[in-house]
Amino acid sequence: MIQLGTKLVVADNTGAKMIKCIRVHGGYQKRYARVGDVITCAVKEAAPRGTVKKSDVVHAVVIRT
Repeated sequence: MIQLGTKLVVADNTGAKMIKCIRVHGGYQKRYARVGDVITCAVKEAAPRGTVKKSDVVHAVVIRT
């Protein structure tokens, strides 16, 4: 289960390596995200030539926990 403040490893090719969950979408005061849920995250670590940079706010889908 993913909640606010959880740091996650990214599994795509955007250049982000580590992100931090800052919002769980899908209902009033939804506490946890599971596989298939959409979350909003802040990029904490990024590759130097990636399309996203550190501190960018991005949307993500949870694919595995």
